Amino acid sequence: MTEGANGTAWWALYTRHQHEKVVADMLSAKGFEVFLPVYESIRRWKDRRKVLSLPLFPCYVFVRGGLDRRLQVVTTPGIHMILSHGDRVALIPEAEIAGIRRSVECNYHVEPHPFLRCGERVRVRRGSLQGVEGLLVRKKSLYRLVLSVDMLAQSVAVEIDAADVEPLSSPELSAGSEAGAAGNAWGLALRKPDSVTAG
Repeated sequence: MTEGANGTAWWALYTRHQHEKVVADMLSAKGFEVFLPVYESIRRWKDRRKVLSLPLFPCYVFVRGGLDRRLQVVTTPGIHMILSHGDRVALIPEAEIAGIRRSVECNYHVEPHPFLRCGERVRVRRGSLQGVEGLLVRKKSLYRLVLSVDMLAQSVAVEIDAADVEPLSSPELSAGSEAGAAGNAWGLALRKPDSVTAG
């Protein structure tokens, strides 16, 4: 996919550490459509605790369209680079952003997760995330749907009911499976991301 192929494609910026929100606010003020997914993290001290709003993808901000205004972007304080493949801006598939955006906007419990490369895809078949594809993983008694931005080789996890997902291909389920048909943990096959360079 080339820059001119889709004027509303998503692309990513690499920012200075802890400058994600400042960059997102400044670009929004310039008229860009910006997506900065965040999650809540509780930090505890001996005498108190505090809820922090942290970026799901540290040092990254997503922008939609506006590639003809790149000069206004790169001159914004706090931005290191536009991510690119060679001499072309690296575009991010709409489905990857849409799944993460819906998870955040629908107030699911979302948090960063190690990037996963192998397994089998599943799809959410009901609820506000219906149609979203990812990897179902189990942690103790909880299930999480792992969503990834392949280009960044980073993932996030969304708490979900295992009964709300279905495998995209029908694996043979073991009759003696500990979790049963509704609780099987299917993997998500993710391609190894291409190298990303500065734009």
